[in-house]
Amino acid sequence: MKKIILPVICTVLFFGCGGSTSQENTADPASAASVATLDRSKLKGSEFMDLFKEIRPTELSENVFKVFSEDYAVITSGVARDYNSMVASYGGWGILFEEPAAWCFLRANRYTLEYIRRNGTYTLSYFDDEDKESILIFGTSSGRDSEKMNTHSLHPVQTPDGNITYKEARLIIECELSQITSVHPEDYYWEKGKTFVQEGYEDAKDYHKLVFGRITHIWVRK
Repeated sequence: MKKIILPVICTVLFFGCGGSTSQENTADPASAASVATLDRSKLKGSEFMDLFKEIRPTELSENVFKVFSEDYAVITSGVARDYNSMVASYGGWGILFEEPAAWCFLRANRYTLEYIRRNGTYTLSYFDDEDKESILIFGTSSGRDSEKMNTHSLHPVQTPDGNITYKEARLIIECELSQITSVHPEDYYWEKGKTFVQEGYEDAKDYHKLVFGRITHIWVRK
């Protein structure tokens, strides 16, 4: 049975950085701790760089346990004319192959996973509490056979690299796909995990996927 190696998960800070995330940024780390208030009246006419600034991984002060389990991550992949979003509550950030990385635990039949495989890039976006109802739409049905991507109230926008996120986001993590690994019940020593992936298989006819991405950029609201 193939062994699954998980990245070291960090609750507050990344311990080091590399790759394209090494761009110089001299901002005070404390400045990233407070989230700016969003002026929603200006969203429609704003471009990406009007709304967001880039920070280094070591400046990220969000609590990974809170953003995944309480705020949820909106995973989006595709291009402006064709993209899909989903909601994820299992995942984390850390270091993998000496690079800042993010990982998610996705059911094998998720439509967004097809976009991630095809495009090789995706974003993890996090929102204010008042947007919770809007983002949960992405988890109510599949974009494969519904119009959910045309019914939400958020404002999509492209990052400088061409990835899709939303203007309402307070934190955006851009990722380049590095690995997709299938899980199997025999890999689990915790009965809860074993049962969870077995039930997922019965629904999707395939096992859950661990999706790892190298973090290329981190953006926070100005």
